[in-house]
Amino acid sequence: MMPTAPLPEFTHERVSTVRGERSGLAITVALHSSAIGPALGGCRMWRYPQWIDGVADAMRLASAMTMKNALADIGAGGGKSVIALGPDDVVDDERRRAALLDLGELIETYDGRYRTAEDVGTTEHDMLVVRERTEHVVGLPAANGGAGEPAEGTALGVFVSIERVIEELFDSGSLVGRSFVISGLGQVGSRLAERLARAGAQLFVTDIADSKRGLAADLGATWIDVDAALTTPADVFVPAGLGGVLTPASIATLPVRAVVGPANNPLAYRSGAEHLAARGILYAPDFVVNAGGVIHLALTGDGASPAAIDARLRGIGDTLSEILCAARAKGVTPLAAAEALAVERVERARAASSLAALAG
Repeated sequence: MMPTAPLPEFTHERVSTVRGERSGLAITVALHSSAIGPALGGCRMWRYPQWIDGVADAMRLASAMTMKNALADIGAGGGKSVIALGPDDVVDDERRRAALLDLGELIETYDGRYRTAEDVGTTEHDMLVVRERTEHVVGLPAANGGAGEPAEGTALGVFVSIERVIEELFDSGSLVGRSFVISGLGQVGSRLAERLARAGAQLFVTDIADSKRGLAADLGATWIDVDAALTTPADVFVPAGLGGVLTPASIATLPVRAVVGPANNPLAYRSGAEHLAARGILYAPDFVVNAGGVIHLALTGDGASPAAIDARLRGIGDTLSEILCAARAKGVTPLAAAEALAVERVERARAASSLAALAG
C-alpha cells in the first residue's frame, strides 16, 4: 500500500507500527534520534486516508522534533507518536481510552528512549490514560503534578519570533498597525491572536470551526473564509493549524512579507523554503518558533521557576535572530541555517557519546 504522500527518508533509530489490541487502530511511534537525550514529542490522533499516511506523518514529525529539541537546548532527542483514524472510524470514549492504553504499551517497549505528551487531537487528560501503561509521558494536568497545558508557552515563543521578524523587515519590532492572517484558532492560535491584538496588530482570522467567530469578534479581528487564508494580503501569514498548506501553487501567489507560525511542517515540500525566498518572503522555520511547548514541558519537569521558564521562552527570539543572521552571512535560507545548527548539535552529542563508549 502506497501512502498518499511519499514516505520521508528513513533516518530514524526506530519506527514501530502496531494494530492496537484493544482499539484495533494503527498506532505508530517514531523515534528519530536519542543522541542528545531521550526523545520528546507529542501524540497526534488524527484522520488519515490510509493507515500508512499516519506512519509517514509520525516519521516527518519525529525528525522535525529532533531539530526543534536540539535548537531549544532541552537535552532531548526527537520522536512522535500517531494514532491513525481511518476516514470512517468511529471513536467513542471507550475506544479512545483503549487507543491511549495501546499507545502506552507501545511506548513502554522503547525503554525510556521516547516520551510522549499531548499534540493535535489529544489532551493533557489523555496523558493520564497513557500513564496507566507507561511512566514515559509528560504534560500531565497541573492538578496531577504535571506541567499542564503547554499552549501558552508555544504562543509566547511564536509571539517573540514574530516581533523579531517584524524588526527584520521594518527595522522596528512594534506590531502596531501590522497586519496578520492567522489560519487556525486552536489552543495556540487563539492565544497568539489575543497577544497580537493586545499589541495593536490588525488581524484577519479563520478556522474550520465556525464557532471561533465569537473570538474574532471579541478581538476586533476580521473573519475570513478558510479558503481565503492564503490569498488575503497581509504583512505576515501565520499558519496555526495542520501542516502542508504551503504548496508550490499557494506560495506562488502568497501576498505577504513573511511566514511565522506554530503549525508543524507548514511547507508541503522542503523546497518551499527556496520558493518563498525567491519571492522575497521571509520564512521563520516552524521548529524554531514553535519550541515553546517543549521548553515549557521540559523545564517544568526539571522544577524550573516560572521566571526561568519565561526567560527561556523569550530566548526563542534570540535563537531565531542568530539563525536569520547566519542565513544572511551564508547566503542560504533560514530553514537551511536552522537545520545546519541543529544537525551540528546532534552530531556533537553523538560524537561525545561515541567517545564516552570507547573510553568505557
